[in-house]
This record gives sequence, C-alpha cells and structure tokens, in this order.
Amino acid sequence: MAGPTKKSQSRERSTQQAETTRKLSAQTFLSLDGVMQAPGGPDEDRDGGFRHGGWSMTYWDERMGQIMDKSMTDLDTLLLGRKTYDIFAGYWPKHRDLAGATPLNRATKYVASRTRRRLEWEHSQLLEGDAATTVAKLKQQPGSTIHVIGSSNLLQTLLKADLVDELDLWVFPVILGSGKRLFQDGAIPSAWKLKDSDVSTTGVIIQRYERAGAIKYGSPPRS
Repeated sequence: MAGPTKKSQSRERSTQQAETTRKLSAQTFLSLDGVMQAPGGPDEDRDGGFRHGGWSMTYWDERMGQIMDKSMTDLDTLLLGRKTYDIFAGYWPKHRDLAGATPLNRATKYVASRTRRRLEWEHSQLLEGDAATTVAKLKQQPGSTIHVIGSSNLLQTLLKADLVDELDLWVFPVILGSGKRLFQDGAIPSAWKLKDSDVSTTGVIIQRYERAGAIKYGSPPRS
C-alpha cells in the first residue's frame, strides 16, 4: 500500500497547526461610520483634535452589561496597545469591586509599546521587538484565546499582518465624521462569517464574526 503523498502530509501539518494556534479576538466599539476613537470619555484620546470622546456612554443598558459580563468569563489573556493599557491600568486596579474588574486584573496582559519600559499593573508583560512578529509567535504558544480590546493603533498592525481571527463589533447609532477608523488602507481582504448577534434597547448592534477564508468573487448572471 502506498504511503501518504507529500501533498497530503502538507495538508495534515497545516490542519494540525491550525488546531494548535491560539485564536486572536478583537473587541471594539464603533460608530456607524466606523470610528473607534475614544468611546469612553472626553480625554481618552484627543489625537488629531478629536472632539467626540465619550460618544458611547449614554447608550449602555442592562442587556449590554450582561453581554459584556459573559464575554469576560473566559478572559485569560489580554493584548493591549499602550494607550488602552494606560487607561485600563489607571482605572481597574482602583475599582476592584466593579463588574469586570476581577477578570481584567487577574488576566495576563501583553502590552505593545515603543515608549513604555515599566508596567505597574499586575500580570503585565511588555512585548519586545516588532509587534506583528511577536504576536505571531505568541499565537503559536499553548494557551487560550488572546483578547484585544480597543487599542486602535495596535489593531491596525494586527489586521495588516492578518493575525485577527475573530471580530466582536459593537456598533453604536452615531455618526462622528472623523476619527480613527477600524478598517484603514492596508487591511487584508478577507471573508468573515457571522457567529451571532444581539441588539440593545438603545439600538447598539453587537456582531461577532470569525474568519471564513478568502473572498469568493462573482459576477452577475448573463442575460
């Protein structure tokens, strides 16, 4: 009986690698026009003269809180950009009695920063070298899903390097007209599959997508 071909061995190795690779899931709040900058407060991120900080805050309801709490139950590993890390590190260690504080404080936190040298928040580790290369290696290590929250600049790097496996998008019914957008030039063309969705009483649509391979192109039928 003939042994396995080189092609079948290659497919088997690819399958095994996919099964052992950690997933990377990105959660972000978006306006209808795709802006993700400063949803949580006026001074969160004023880059580019952004004047709309805090645009998400008046839309929160009980249902959104329940969904967020559920998303935190398996939170074990966080990957954050420097600005998001600074915001979280300045808040969550001081508010340990709030919902969501325990998983965020106890999670392992990897931080991509060119300027930070010390990280005071517990269980935090600084990523050395090129972010995309380091995160790609991190995904090959044993462990649970790696969660990215916010971190707009870092997320652009991850999207351009095709390292994002899941998108958790919270779309708020506002148009901002300017600001940092989730999908910018350089994102890898790709297809996505809707895993599930929900909607709040205030009109926030929560959509969870997973990668579905390459885009399948088509043409309209000929008459």
